Amino acid sequence: MPGPGRHFLQIPGPTNVPDRILRAIERPTIDHRGAEFGEFALKLLSSIKTVFKCSGPVFIYPASGTGAWEAALTNALSPGDKVLMYETGHFASQWKTMADRLGLAPTFIASDWRSGVDPERIRDHLARDTAHAIEAVCVVHCETSTGCNSLVSDVADAIVDTAHPALLMVDVVSSLAAADFRQDEWRVDIAVSGSQKGLMLPPGLGFNAVSEKALEASKSARLPRSFFSWGEMVAPNASGYFPYTPATNLLYGLAEAIDMLHEEGLDAVFARHARHSEATRRAVAAWGLETVCQNREHYANSLTGVMMPEGHSADAFRKLVAETFNMSLGNGLAKLADRAFRIGHLGDFNDLMLAGTLSGVEMGLELAGVPHRRGGVQAALDYMSAGSQSAAA
Repeated sequence: MPGPGRHFLQIPGPTNVPDRILRAIERPTIDHRGAEFGEFALKLLSSIKTVFKCSGPVFIYPASGTGAWEAALTNALSPGDKVLMYETGHFASQWKTMADRLGLAPTFIASDWRSGVDPERIRDHLARDTAHAIEAVCVVHCETSTGCNSLVSDVADAIVDTAHPALLMVDVVSSLAAADFRQDEWRVDIAVSGSQKGLMLPPGLGFNAVSEKALEASKSARLPRSFFSWGEMVAPNASGYFPYTPATNLLYGLAEAIDMLHEEGLDAVFARHARHSEATRRAVAAWGLETVCQNREHYANSLTGVMMPEGHSADAFRKLVAETFNMSLGNGLAKLADRAFRIGHLGDFNDLMLAGTLSGVEMGLELAGVPHRRGGVQAALDYMSAGSQSAAA
């Protein structure tokens, strides 16, 4: 049984759900075919565009981010279509597995999981595809398994510079509302996301933000889809309704989350996340440990992956931290299983919560006998204190 005090949920999603959103979600459910719901949802479907920074429609499904991946692929592509994908980590690999299962033909650019996408490798593949056989480029903005961020605008430049007609699909599951993302400006055709990370909601909503180019491609796409069909969504959404029962109470929470993001200001939200990310990396460096992400340009705002020293179990360390301090840290996935742990610092999160999180990690390293230097928490506090003093001045 956990001891007194609240549980520290420091995995990189699902994140802590703030009380304001919990209170919104617990409102009585209303008739999803009635006038009150239509008015509410019409406003919501417009306001969510401000988070994606898009002008096209955002389709909202009662599904996870994985469901939203499937919606993106099945609506825009046909059996046998070639897609170019990049192995930034476990979730990019899972998206590629889905493409295989759906009967697509993915080309998977391999990497060591220690950085984000190299746009030059994308550019090279597209430049050699003179027949324009590649129908889509699929990349992950923030790879949740590693803490590596990719420069989406540079990937878009590679597509434009090669005059290639491929669609650009981007997973923004753990970056949306935590790091800057500009769908229209960065020429993203389909952005895929979920509710349980930067949007501060429980799991259960999946999103496709869609460009006009992608909508046009869907008209001739031949992969089977029914539940996820954009075509089924367009007409009902235009008046604030859905073709099937929506997750009404989660939509209440989403509306509250969007209000909270704009009250703080999206740029301030991104700056807060970047600050906590930097403070965490300073703690890791002070401990003498290594971050999974090794490219400074690709550090993620949402989480920090930490490599364990050779011969030490990340899972045993996480278990000790959970049992001793009632704190959950993210596990290493696939190639990083038992070799790394992940510190989530996204969503409804502040300086004192990060200080508590890093204290739990530092105490856990000591108790687990993991070789490290003390002082990681102090390094993070020094950085955050300096920032707070500058802001106050």
